[in-house]
Amino acid sequence: MMFRDRIEAAELLVKKLLHFKGENVVVLAIPRGGLPLGYVVSKELNVPLDIVLTKKIGHPTKKEYAIGAVSLKNSVLGYGSESVSDEYIINEIDNVRETLKNRLQKFYANVSPQNIKGKTVIIVDDGIGTGNTILVTIELVKNENPAKIIVAIPVAQSSAIEKLKRSPYLDEVICLKQPHDFNAVGNYYKNFNQVSDAQAIYLLEEANKVFN
Repeated sequence: MMFRDRIEAAELLVKKLLHFKGENVVVLAIPRGGLPLGYVVSKELNVPLDIVLTKKIGHPTKKEYAIGAVSLKNSVLGYGSESVSDEYIINEIDNVRETLKNRLQKFYANVSPQNIKGKTVIIVDDGIGTGNTILVTIELVKNENPAKIIVAIPVAQSSAIEKLKRSPYLDEVICLKQPHDFNAVGNYYKNFNQVSDAQAIYLLEEANKVFN
């Protein structure tokens, strides 16, 4: 099974989320690839859309491998961080925060961040590889005291889903496809074009027009 694009994936995914309609929900999309999915889900459920302003800390010898994640308020270190120097981690946290500050200014020029305290949060992305980044992202979201955290994705590596299910911070994970031969998220989309900042910001603003 291949998805035509992120929109089709979202349309299929939201069918598994309709039981959240009417609840006190905020959809959190992971920029930038998660925004097209988050837009569809938020519109169908008639709830606000926001972004997860977090970014991974990559291992110094393998940048795509997450050893932690950073938000503007907090940072969380995960597996693999114990073998990395404190100096590297401090520098990476500073660098990531600069990136997040720039993103904050761009994405929140015309919308305000959602208060997720006491709400059901649905974290949406276009797919999950190792699961390391989203695991620490979940922990950072938990620090904001939501009532529930749900992760909803079209495709993921099965080992990543098992990791998520073991997280004490996650209430439910919904995944449409877990291929046995998983190698990269983009391989399960016919159209996996990069989502630009401009596209992502447009979707965030459009989704929230009725809530502003």
